[in-house]
Amino acid sequence: MEFTLTFIFALLGIAIGSFLNVCIDRLPAGKSLIRPPSYCDACNQRISIRDLIPVFSYLWLRGRCRYCQVRIPQRVFWVELGSGLLFAFLYYYWYRHYGLNVAEFAVISFYCCLFIVIGIIDLEHKIILNKMVYPAAVAALVISAFLPQSGLLNLPWPDALSGIVNSIIGGAIGFLILFIPAIINPRGMGWGDVKMAGLIGLVTGSKLVFAALFLGIIVGGLIAASLLLLKVKKRKELIPFGPFLSLATIATLLWGGDILNWYLALF
Repeated sequence: MEFTLTFIFALLGIAIGSFLNVCIDRLPAGKSLIRPPSYCDACNQRISIRDLIPVFSYLWLRGRCRYCQVRIPQRVFWVELGSGLLFAFLYYYWYRHYGLNVAEFAVISFYCCLFIVIGIIDLEHKIILNKMVYPAAVAALVISAFLPQSGLLNLPWPDALSGIVNSIIGGAIGFLILFIPAIINPRGMGWGDVKMAGLIGLVTGSKLVFAALFLGIIVGGLIAASLLLLKVKKRKELIPFGPFLSLATIATLLWGGDILNWYLALF
């Protein structure tokens, strides 16, 4: 039974990953997420239903458009597959550690999907969209009111008002942590990153925002240094920070309490 449910959640994640790809493709271009139906960007041919089966259609077509043979970005495949694995893991992890709660599962899944889209758009276009950050910030405040206690988020706030206050304080802390570097070195830190840090604080709260941001800074710094040493990136070439912040936030949503406790135990 447990394996069957895990598999079902994996399929659900793969299907959602297909929609995330639509968001990644269309939001930066200012296009509707609903219309027109899916089509090939190269030949403008409408894609048939048989070619819209997540993961499997990509493999069957060998990563190429059926009509013009132009390569489909590998990102399409990896987002779908990664989302499926993520949802399977979320269910399995939640089931084994906390017991399944539909509302909390929906919230954590929403946040993970949100930061996947933000991170990949920043990776591909080097931009963090206000049209995503601002509505997500409002959603985070609403969620903090209706779901002030969450085992996975490890928030000890007992009521709606305390949850909202915790979220706002977290947002302010996150904003200020990256606001100062952005003022000192505008070329090294974009305002989109600052706004995203504020959103991360709203999502994680006043305690875990430190874990999310510093984890993102450490991972981002190490990877950026490695790319420069290996000469994959040039010194003056900008490396987007959003993907690292997104990965760190997802990790914090899952293990933030453990990360924070481990860090505090060092002192």
